[in-house]
Amino acid sequence: MFDFVQNQKRLIQIVLALIILPFAFWGVDSYRKSGGGESLATVNGEKISQQEFDNALRQQQDRMRQMMGDKFDQAMFDKPEIKHSILDNLINQRLLVSQARAVGLTVSDEQLAQVIAGIDSFQKDGKFDKQRYEAALRNQGMSPAVFEERIQQELGLRQLTDGYTRNGFASGTIADRLIRLNGQQRVISTVLLAPEAFVKQATVDEAAVKSYYEKHAEEFQTPEQARVEYVMLSAEALLPQITVDDAEVKNYYDEHQAEFGAAEQIHAAHILITVSAQAPEADKQSAKAKAEQVLQQVKQSPGKFAELARQYSQDPGSAANGGDLGLFGRGMMVKPFEDAAFKLKPGEISGLVQSDFGYHIIKLLGTTPAKVQPLNEAKATISSKLKLQKASDRFAELAEKFSNTVYEQSDTLKSAAELVKLPVQQSVWLSKGQPGAAPWTDKALQAAFSNEVVKDKRNSPAIEVAPNTMLAVRMLEYKPAGARSWAEVSDAIRQKLLRQKALELAYKQGKEVVEQLRRGDKPKLEWKPQTITYAQAASLDSELVRQVFQADAAKLPVYAGMESAQNGYMLIRVEAIKEAGQADDVKRTRYVRQLRQMTGDELLQAYMADTRKRAEINVRLLDEKK
Repeated sequence: MFDFVQNQKRLIQIVLALIILPFAFWGVDSYRKSGGGESLATVNGEKISQQEFDNALRQQQDRMRQMMGDKFDQAMFDKPEIKHSILDNLINQRLLVSQARAVGLTVSDEQLAQVIAGIDSFQKDGKFDKQRYEAALRNQGMSPAVFEERIQQELGLRQLTDGYTRNGFASGTIADRLIRLNGQQRVISTVLLAPEAFVKQATVDEAAVKSYYEKHAEEFQTPEQARVEYVMLSAEALLPQITVDDAEVKNYYDEHQAEFGAAEQIHAAHILITVSAQAPEADKQSAKAKAEQVLQQVKQSPGKFAELARQYSQDPGSAANGGDLGLFGRGMMVKPFEDAAFKLKPGEISGLVQSDFGYHIIKLLGTTPAKVQPLNEAKATISSKLKLQKASDRFAELAEKFSNTVYEQSDTLKSAAELVKLPVQQSVWLSKGQPGAAPWTDKALQAAFSNEVVKDKRNSPAIEVAPNTMLAVRMLEYKPAGARSWAEVSDAIRQKLLRQKALELAYKQGKEVVEQLRRGDKPKLEWKPQTITYAQAASLDSELVRQVFQADAAKLPVYAGMESAQNGYMLIRVEAIKEAGQADDVKRTRYVRQLRQMTGDELLQAYMADTRKRAEINVRLLDEKK
């Protein structure tokens, strides 16, 4: 019987992320019609509002900040292509929901209940606990009705997309050909004719330098520059003003026990004999017979389990480690495997366990019992979390007052700074249109160089430059745009033109040498040998890979050359070809699976493209908003 919960395991993990990190489902609210506000787009008459877009943008920013940490750059979300991508995603979601509804893809209340009951965070002693469920949702400001509607919609949506992504096609012939191409090695040697070697031969006169300066005046323009003072109000900046007492920490700990518990985990190893669930019965019986033979050897020599796993297991991820799968908890493995593994005692070995991957022989290496982190260990984490919550609440209280004060007392930032008990800071020199380190995003620079700041000498409005972060600026010093003088840039122009001439000389000589080599001449060159494969293509120059693998290898060696504006001219000699050995069944199966995934994704993209053609979609330019 189809196990609904097991096949939605990945979705359950996403849902769990929704409870822990509310931004994980960015854009899900777009499934619901939003009232009020001007629309950015309509999809078959359904509006996508400015508020929906702003929410999706903010949630995606939070998601990337969580993933990238200190490397996160708020400015990336000021780019028009990123904003259009987010709006396009909302349009696709709206279309998919409409299509799922049209073809009657729904999830029954029983299936929905089964999914939710299977989420560990909603369980107590291994069983669904309604109070814990409602408390977890309440903590995120969400009602059970809204949460259940989201999950039901997402499950229906997943049925539609899975119908395409899980039904890609791939033949064994294509897989074999790709394995051969990716595994083929080409032994080559190269010589680089760098432009630096030709600089002494290159000449540039003053007239050429002057002409370049006059024809490329835009290269030598300096942008407007400004140095400003500013106040930045953020939840993080308010943290030093926030205190949390022991009673608050204890109360949070008592009400959120699920956050401080670690579920039982086991440490297991396995030997896998692979066979697809869709394989012919004869193949399944053959795999089972082989697994039974291995099992007999394991029973005879249980101490050699790791050795036998290295010898027989067809799981490429664990075989080399003696079948060791490491620690894992419930819900991380396929159900038949999990059920068998959790019934074993340390040191015990299972019989054959069948799953969609084939036949497993499992050995339990150890267990880690469930435990609850004591209050004294969790105290610092809870205190930090409560401080951040209080700081966020304080930010919400101050934001409007801060904005009003900046506007009403537009000749100074001092009053706004005193209101929020934060300092007035000074920037370095900023250049218009050239975003820098936070908080100087495009949006912040637009405020700094606005007419009210530059010409009227007033405060800028308080603008949001990041979630829970507002900025107001005031001019200190200003430099208008200008042009760099001939004296400042003439040397740089001369060097640039000399390099261009040297590059042309390198190209010319390189082409001449290639012709000499093809005629059979043997000019004195210092060849550097190397071996490359298609699998290395991502780390190599794409043009080099193209030249090497397109070279006619009927008669070796064969010579080619390539131009590079950065490096010069590369001479290439293809000396030998080494074909890959015969691929084993595991590798072939992996390639077929990847090809099916790729073609399945292409099917979904084609379906979406066709759906968009037939839909009535109207989009207002994002730049028109506000």
